[in-house]
Amino acid sequence: MARKGREALEHRVLTLERGINRYAEGSVLISLGETKVNVTVSLENRVPLHVKGTKKGWLMAEYSMLPRATHQRTQRETQSNGGRRAEIQRLMGRAFRTCINLELFRDKTVVIDADVIQADGGTRVTSILGGYAALFDMADRLVKKGTLAEWPLTQEIGAVSVGLVGGEIRLDLDYNEDAGAEADLNVVATSDGKLLEVQGGTEKFPLPLEQFYEMVRVGVSGVGELLVKVKEQL
Repeated sequence: MARKGREALEHRVLTLERGINRYAEGSVLISLGETKVNVTVSLENRVPLHVKGTKKGWLMAEYSMLPRATHQRTQRETQSNGGRRAEIQRLMGRAFRTCINLELFRDKTVVIDADVIQADGGTRVTSILGGYAALFDMADRLVKKGTLAEWPLTQEIGAVSVGLVGGEIRLDLDYNEDAGAEADLNVVATSDGKLLEVQGGTEKFPLPLEQFYEMVRVGVSGVGELLVKVKEQL
């Protein structure tokens, strides 16, 4: 399968627009190629039971795909929708909790909402990149207003997809590449090259361990490149 306009290890064009929601504490519209996600951050004056009394706040994430995000209209997602949505929300929550000092949000819950407007592969990794950018937008606003006395973000995090297509390792798959991949991974990492999580596996045949390691290495490097693009636009 030929790749249009990109080298195998080249990510799609990333663009950000900050402050798109006047009411949210933080917000961005992020595009990664033709995938577009609207992300907001809200602060709520509540915490789940397991956090009460810990002198910390909490962070949770919600993910949804709008009905015409895909080629044909799909049913609007609700809390009762299937496992994929819940899996992505858990992935996002784990990732974001590694990059924020929740002691600065005592008795509050930081809620990240990612709504996919248009899907062309990589919606979960785009949501993580956009979620970090929206958290930055929130932090910047609250520190400048004096609501927070110190910067709450402890590290820069992002994500990218990596696939094996026709025996070739490729970074940042679009929908057609993902649909035809022999293996695909979602790699979540920090800007300084530390690994947070790897999701994925093979579709057609077992993957040699050395090739898996190389795909992860490509993903970690790709996250660093994407976070440079994020920071340039924050």
